[in-house]
Amino acid sequence: MNRLLTNFLVAISCILANAAQAQTYVLAPDRVFDGETMQEGWRVRVEDGRIAAAGPQVSESGAEVIDLAGTTLTPGLIDAHSHVLLHPYDETSWNDQVLRESVAERAARAVNHLKATLDAGFTTLRDLGSEGAGYADVGLRQALEKGVIAGPRLIVAGPAIVATGVYGPKGFHEGVTVPKGAVEVSGVPNLIEETRRQLGGGAQWVKVYADYGWGPTGEPRPTFSLDELKAIVETAKAAGAPVVAHAGLDESMRMAVEAGVETIEHGDRGSLDTYRLMARRGVAICPTLGAVEAIMRYRGWDGDPATAPGRITDKHTQMDRILRAGTPLCNGSDVGVFDHGDNAWELELMVEYGVAPMDALKAATSGNARILHLEDEIGSVKPGMIADLAAFTGDPSADISALRDVRFVMQGGKIIRRP
Repeated sequence: MNRLLTNFLVAISCILANAAQAQTYVLAPDRVFDGETMQEGWRVRVEDGRIAAAGPQVSESGAEVIDLAGTTLTPGLIDAHSHVLLHPYDETSWNDQVLRESVAERAARAVNHLKATLDAGFTTLRDLGSEGAGYADVGLRQALEKGVIAGPRLIVAGPAIVATGVYGPKGFHEGVTVPKGAVEVSGVPNLIEETRRQLGGGAQWVKVYADYGWGPTGEPRPTFSLDELKAIVETAKAAGAPVVAHAGLDESMRMAVEAGVETIEHGDRGSLDTYRLMARRGVAICPTLGAVEAIMRYRGWDGDPATAPGRITDKHTQMDRILRAGTPLCNGSDVGVFDHGDNAWELELMVEYGVAPMDALKAATSGNARILHLEDEIGSVKPGMIADLAAFTGDPSADISALRDVRFVMQGGKIIRRP
């Protein structure tokens, strides 16, 4: 069995056991988005933490009926690129978070971040790197599994891997050593060792930075060779773990795909040919639109399309190529750059950038579940699935901003938010 799925099932068992879910519910919304299509007049029966039945005729026997009139019920939403140990850069810069905030403070903030995200209807997060906080993400995942804190289930990548001399914080003279936002490694033997170390430390995905701004004038350049990337992927694969690559340049995106990564994060300068290659190989793209929009606004952009900076126009070009190529689309916001609990902004931006609302909903539910190898457990409304569900006022397939009006949240059959 896939290692990620095994860990996930153990986590689910812990959550369900801690919650002692014996209650049976019948949920009665106006419509149900089942992960693929919109179903009018459906009801959903939940027993022992899982969906027991879904359809127009569902038994109410022995159940508490929850009236969700005026809402659309969806699978619990999934954000596949988050940083729960970061908070918005207009509050504190990334450098100062890494250098000045203790791991204890960052973990305490993360508890609040997780609760805000769950309340917003996001029941699962893939957290892509602790950004200098070591294995604190693993500890948070364990606390969630034990029921110590409330929040989405976490799928974590641990510290992440960067090439030596590339990642920040940097800019200090040669006599100063500072903590880094990820683990610096170079050379195939060392990369094999570090990949094993991170998996042994509790990482469920391995994240590698395939490029970064480290050229002579700070411009982005590839960081690892193809052989180095392959060493990471092959080592992780032997342990049953997937690899995700931070990559924005076309060259480094192609190398990462050739090496066997399963998702590319950001992908700003990917060519149409590269996106077609990703589509053929089933490699998904998380465009992280929200992070770029947020950073540009922190730098003074007022959101007016007429004055959009180059990074925004580049993202529009990128989304056009993704849609033309048919590349699997991941909903991953890079939340932490902006406010936790505001995860739905990424879906609003997807629609603004040309994605159909139904396709955005699929990306945040059944699509992300497939990308994370969890499609047999979450992401769909059908019998046997874990009862991760959320209800929103209105119809997000007609107006994606309906995801802002959260009426009901359930995780593993436990009601988190009632109407």
